[in-house]
Amino acid sequence: MHDIRAIRENPAAWDAALSRRGMAPQSPAVLKIDEERRAAIHAAETAQADQNRVSKDVGKAKASGDEAEFERLRALVGEKKAEVAAMQARAKALDAQLNDVLMGIPNLPYNDTPEGADEADNVEISRWGTPEPVDFAPLEHYDLPGVKPGMDFETAAKLSGARFVVLSGAVARLHRALAQFMLDTHTEENGLIETWTPVLVKTDMMLGTGQLPKFGEDSYQTREGWWLVPTAEVTLTNIVNGLTVDESTLPRRYVAHTQCFRSEAGSAGRDTAGMLRQHQFEKVEMVSVTHPDASRAELDRMTSCAQGILEKLGLPYRTVVLCTGDTGFGARRTHDIEVWLPGQNAYREISSVSVCGEFQARRMNARFKPEGGGKPEYVHTLNGSGLAVGRCLIAVLENGQQADGSVVLPKALRPWLGGKSTLTADGALV
Repeated sequence: MHDIRAIRENPAAWDAALSRRGMAPQSPAVLKIDEERRAAIHAAETAQADQNRVSKDVGKAKASGDEAEFERLRALVGEKKAEVAAMQARAKALDAQLNDVLMGIPNLPYNDTPEGADEADNVEISRWGTPEPVDFAPLEHYDLPGVKPGMDFETAAKLSGARFVVLSGAVARLHRALAQFMLDTHTEENGLIETWTPVLVKTDMMLGTGQLPKFGEDSYQTREGWWLVPTAEVTLTNIVNGLTVDESTLPRRYVAHTQCFRSEAGSAGRDTAGMLRQHQFEKVEMVSVTHPDASRAELDRMTSCAQGILEKLGLPYRTVVLCTGDTGFGARRTHDIEVWLPGQNAYREISSVSVCGEFQARRMNARFKPEGGGKPEYVHTLNGSGLAVGRCLIAVLENGQQADGSVVLPKALRPWLGGKSTLTADGALV
C-alpha cells in the first residue's frame, strides 16, 4: 500500500521508481481520483455545515411562531440532508476506488535492487560449496531406487489429482526430520520464536500481506470464505495487524512450520514431474517485524539464517538478488537462494527472502510507538523461507545419491533420524 501524501508531494519520483519495474506512470490516474475524492469530501463537509446552520434556523422559526418560515426551513433541512448523504456516498465511493487502485500497485524497489526485465537479469552475489563430481549419471529424486517405495504420485493422483504426493516409510521420516531440524536450528541458534498458526485465514489477512486482491487466483478459498494460506507469511506477519506496539518489542522474529497451498495458476507445464512444484507442500517460514532503520540489515540476517540451514546439510547453493522485473509484488528487495540439484544439473530456488518496508504495514495498519515519544510510525516487515521442506528433501536425496541407488544422508540430520545415516537402495533407513 502506498502513501498518497508522498505521491502528492513527489509524483515524479514515485513514477520513476515504478518505471524500474517496467510500469507506465501511475500518478496521473491516482492523483485524479485523489483530487476528485478530496473535492467530494470538501463538498460534503460544506453541505453538512449548511445543513447544521439551517437546522438552527428551524428552531428559531419555531420559537418565533413563524409557521410558514418553519415549514420552509424544515423542507430545506430535508433537501440538505439528502444532498449531504449523496455527497458523502460519492466521497466514500471515490475513497474506495483510490484504495483499490493503490492496492493493485506493487511496492517500490530499493535503489540497490538491480534493474532488469526478468529472471535472466538477476544478479548472483555469492556461492557456497562445490557440487560433488560423480562417475555416473545423476538421477532426479523421483527416479532414485531408494526413494520410489516411499514417494507415491500415482496414489496421490487417485486421491487428489495432479501435483500431489503420498510420502511413506523412510522418505516420510526424512521429510519430517528436515522440518524439525530447521525449526530447532532457527529457534536454538537464530533466535526466532517458534509459532503454530492456522492455515485458514480471513480475507483481510490475505489483503494485509498483499496476496489479495491481485493474486486471488493463486490461492484456494473455501465455501465459508476462508483462504488456505500459500505460506505462513500471511499468519505470522498479520500477528501485528491493527496493533501499535512498543518500539522496545522490536524486532519480532517468528518461525512456523505449516502446510502451504497454491493453485499454481499460470504454471501449466512447468516442473510437473516430482515434488518440485506441488499444490500442497510444507515450508518453514521466517517473518521479522522491525524498526524501519533495521530492516535492510535484517534482510541480510534472514538470508544468512536460510543459508546456514543449507550449509549444515552440506548442500551447495548460490544466492542471487532478484532484478526489478522479477521482484515480487510486495517486496522492495529479494534474495533468492538456489540449491544445486544434480538430477537437473541446475541450481533451483529453495528460499526467497524479501524486505517489504512499510508496504504490508500500511495495509495492516501495523505501527510502533517510538521510545522517545512522538507520533506512531509504521513497522517494517520481512519474510523468507527457512526452508521449503519438500525442495530441501529433493536436494538432500539428489546430492547424496550413490551409484548403487542408495543415498548418503547429511550428518546434521542424524539426531533427528535416530542416528541413521543412509537410505538404502531398497528404501530402508540404516
